[in-house]
Amino acid sequence: MADTAALDALYQEVILDHNRRPRNFHPMASASCSADGKNPNCGDQLTIWVLVEDDRVADVSFQGVGCAISKASASLMTEAVKGKTRAEAVALFETMHRVLTGVETDPAVIKGLGPLRALSGVGKFPMRVKCASLAWHAFRSALDGAGTVSTETGAGPHSR
Repeated sequence: MADTAALDALYQEVILDHNRRPRNFHPMASASCSADGKNPNCGDQLTIWVLVEDDRVADVSFQGVGCAISKASASLMTEAVKGKTRAEAVALFETMHRVLTGVETDPAVIKGLGPLRALSGVGKFPMRVKCASLAWHAFRSALDGAGTVSTETGAGPHSR
């Protein structure tokens, strides 16, 4: 079994790195779809752009402001879904939703998430779940053509 403190430190470093140097952090003029995400409680706001070609996420980007967890989650998400089919991306959304809310705790599932497992501890901090899940809900809403999501108003089908 890996040293828990060392693993936690590694996960924290991944989150800090993605916050400092977010990947795919730019608007995308050629996007097929997009969605805005808002978390009024803490001020996180972002836009997700997705380019879907042949039922595959050919490209994805985001831009916005938010806390380290919010920005890192969006950055990690863009790297994870790029190249996936729509069905694979939706399945990953579902898995991440369970992980972020603390419902999914199976070590094999979490290990299989690769770099995304850095977000697996968020479920222990209920106030941070909305920060970490905002980009994921916006991504799913973009794929579904649903537009804006909010963590507080219930706007959009995936806002909870």
